[in-house]
Amino acid sequence: MSVTFLKERYKKIFCSVGPLATQTTGQEIFNLIGVFMRTNGIDWERCVGICTDGSKSMTGKHTGLIAHIRRVCPSISWLHCSIHREALAAKNMPADLLAVLNDAVKLVNFIKARPLNSRIFTLLCNEMGSEHKSLLLHTEVRWLSRGKVLTRLFELRHELQQFFKENAFHLASSMHDEDCLKRLAYLADIFSALNELNLSLQGVSVTMFNTQDRIEAMMKKLRFWASCVSGNTHLCFPTRHEFLGENDVDLGEHVKILIIEHLNQVAEHLREHFPPMDTSCAWIHNPFEVSLPVQQLSFHEQEQLIELSSDGALQLQFKRKPLVDFWTESLTSFTVLAKQALRVLMPFATTYLCEAGFSAMAAVKTKHRQRLDAVEKELRFKLSSIAPNFRELYAKMQAHPSH
Repeated sequence: MSVTFLKERYKKIFCSVGPLATQTTGQEIFNLIGVFMRTNGIDWERCVGICTDGSKSMTGKHTGLIAHIRRVCPSISWLHCSIHREALAAKNMPADLLAVLNDAVKLVNFIKARPLNSRIFTLLCNEMGSEHKSLLLHTEVRWLSRGKVLTRLFELRHELQQFFKENAFHLASSMHDEDCLKRLAYLADIFSALNELNLSLQGVSVTMFNTQDRIEAMMKKLRFWASCVSGNTHLCFPTRHEFLGENDVDLGEHVKILIIEHLNQVAEHLREHFPPMDTSCAWIHNPFEVSLPVQQLSFHEQEQLIELSSDGALQLQFKRKPLVDFWTESLTSFTVLAKQALRVLMPFATTYLCEAGFSAMAAVKTKHRQRLDAVEKELRFKLSSIAPNFRELYAKMQAHPSH
């Protein structure tokens, strides 16, 4: 569990981790968080928002974690993690493209799952002077897996063609099938673009406005790319463009229709998972370009917004600083207005810190350790951006008994 809070400035820290003894239900998770809250004297009323994935244990209408929290804190807002939503929107694709993806995974598994095949393929890559010496395994739970796997597979297609001459496999013909390679090249390009989008949604300073802006940009790109493909312009997909040029072939009407369908499908799914943002929060995103009056604000808040939006010095600061930092520093002069803005900005837009915790565990939990007792302290040290007060820590340490 990670939290955001204000103490002189806006801070995000990893707070707690604990084992679920039996089931991973919403009730069990709520009880575990409740123990942490009571132990540290934190009132649920101080919680303004929560960000989770979309699993049933989190979002169930009656028994999910959010439902339990809203019984003790009805005013809390919930946000579905933007990284998870983007990954969900990118999963669906036409059956013909899905078949190419599945075949690609099987080709990789045929080589990677057998040590002898893997060694032979590495030797072949060395003999052919390839930039890469191995394929990458596809893992469904890793969001960036598909793009990297497909790109590497396509880059090593000539090596694969040679490998399958000596090692029979029922899908080997797909590496010689022109239509199949066109689709594979397209999938490598589109998933690389979606990987870049996913990475742009990650980070500790990302806000709901950042994620919405990047999603809106991607939807516009997808529709632009669809129009480019329709007009036989291939520069938007470099891998596919290079393949068509090298082999002096056309995209083909069937593959063109398939790609346009997929691009429009991804754009539609992104819109389903990221509906247009409520314009009532536009003044938070940019208080200097908002249309006044803002009906959702009180009389006093509107007055403060007018004062703030008319301050040229603040406008220069706004352009140079992260949005959260700007509103945090505005607390002194525009207290009421800044509190309203921070109530919207405070909740996490993604579960990035939790995901970063898994990566941190890979470094913390190594075979060279004898035991791992203080997991919570280890993760807090790895993930926290707050510098430890070493003087205070030294003062609490017991000196050697002989001193």
